[in-house]
Amino acid sequence: QVQLVESGGGLVQPGGSLRLSCAASGSIFSINGMGWYRQAPGNQRELVASITSGGNTNYADSVKGRFTISRDNAKNTVYLQMNSLKPEDTAVYYCNAGITTENGVLLTRNDCWGQGTEVTVSS
Repeated sequence: QVQLVESGGGLVQPGGSLRLSCAASGSIFSINGMGWYRQAPGNQRELVASITSGGNTNYADSVKGRFTISRDNAKNTVYLQMNSLKPEDTAVYYCNAGITTENGVLLTRNDCWGQGTEVTVSS
């Protein structure tokens, strides 16, 4: 019923930038909080940034000042602008969202995940 699709990953040199997008589609009445997570090989999935429906943001200490999360409610899309990328930012990046469906079902952020987009920072 609801699908999240990430895009924008790729290979970038250290110091470079990438912009990730995550579009939600399907039977959506409203979208609440949205977030970006990442998982590097051998590591647990970790929160990178989150944004509430009102636009309040939260960032992991490791990305503060380099990454910016934003959302376009009209497009049901959340973005992650990543600047000054470092090799340690290499990971698969996932988005999630809390969604109320058109028939009133509340899906939490743990219920709705995208398939991931791979980011590799290397020279």
